Amino acid sequence: MGFLEDPILFLAEWLRGVFLGWGVSDLWSGVILQLIGAVVVGMGIMLVFIALTWVERKGAARFQDRIGPNRVGPWGIAQPFADALKMLTKEDTTPEGADKFTYNLAPVLSTFAVLLAWGVMPFTPNWVGADLDVGVLFIAAVGSFGVLAVMLAGWSSNNKYSLIGAFRGVAQLIAYEVPLFLALLVPVFLARTMGINSIVQAQVEDGIWYFFMVPMVWVIYYIASLAEVGRAPFDLLEAESELVAGYQVEYSGMKFGLFQVGEFLHSWTFAALNASIFFGGYSFFGLEKYWAVAFLVFFAKTFFFYMVVIWTRMTFPRVRIDQMMNLNWKVLVPTSLVLLMGIPLIEYFVRVNTLGTFPRWALLFGFNVIVGVIFFTLATRANNKDQRERVRFEPRPVAVMPVIETAPEIGEEEAAA
Repeated sequence: MGFLEDPILFLAEWLRGVFLGWGVSDLWSGVILQLIGAVVVGMGIMLVFIALTWVERKGAARFQDRIGPNRVGPWGIAQPFADALKMLTKEDTTPEGADKFTYNLAPVLSTFAVLLAWGVMPFTPNWVGADLDVGVLFIAAVGSFGVLAVMLAGWSSNNKYSLIGAFRGVAQLIAYEVPLFLALLVPVFLARTMGINSIVQAQVEDGIWYFFMVPMVWVIYYIASLAEVGRAPFDLLEAESELVAGYQVEYSGMKFGLFQVGEFLHSWTFAALNASIFFGGYSFFGLEKYWAVAFLVFFAKTFFFYMVVIWTRMTFPRVRIDQMMNLNWKVLVPTSLVLLMGIPLIEYFVRVNTLGTFPRWALLFGFNVIVGVIFFTLATRANNKDQRERVRFEPRPVAVMPVIETAPEIGEEEAAA
């Protein structure tokens, strides 16, 4: 295989030959190549984080009619490096009474959990770190490490605001994992596999992206992923207005920077998973056989959905904690359960009657639209009813004028005396 056909496989074969020439066994050569690949992917993702900080700050500035970073380097592109240098040089503090081991472990775990997910993400048909048959389950498992990092950070900081932020982490992150994983089960069922690369290939074989087959499932996935990442309008884990940064209030220096790395990369990871599961990943009208086209298409789709996350953050205000829980348990979870029960029945009907691709798409799409309209209508009515009852039954403060005691009136004779 030539270098231009697939440079990664070419370099891997060349390095394997070098290791075998040095007397390294084939088994250990494979282990070393896997370690090199993990380091390369990890460093590449960290470089992406540096770029994302500039992209998000510039994007937020454009949404808010500002300029954004424009001093350090041309167009402010060196601002992320200045921020990283600031983080490295700031004082590293540990609160008195904190559990030091857990306190220092939490930010590392937050970043490490995100990097693990990229081990099963397909960049091209052949560029996959580990093409697991249970890739979706693997991402669901390592994604739970982020919840654990929030809980450890809040508990170990010995601070009441951090602890309340950890409580919100339990309420929010664990709750929104339910509709998130239920939504991911639908593409798994449609593709008959849990491997992410296999799901992309199934969309290529079907000739249609799963977004156009199950749009309501994608809506649930997108909303739940925002809450799982902790992005606005669901950024209640930090909640600067009432919790002064929540679970990470006691962190400074590079430890705080690692939490930021985890948050930015978590958003990028969910954007990549979104592109792969619902929008065909690296596929592009049969041109994905060329590695350069496949890689650029995957990156472009991921970048587009990351910009949608920024757009959402700049558009919607932060919701209350009760509104967020009501949305999850009263709307997203019931809707995802109905979809998960109805879609297999439609798939069974299509398979038994040997219907083609278009009837299958029409039935799935129509079912999603009907379920979405019904649940949106019911949720809107329930919300309006709740607001009316709040206005009707909540006691309203009544302004009462203070009573001013005055001296009793006296007669002229008493006054003269």
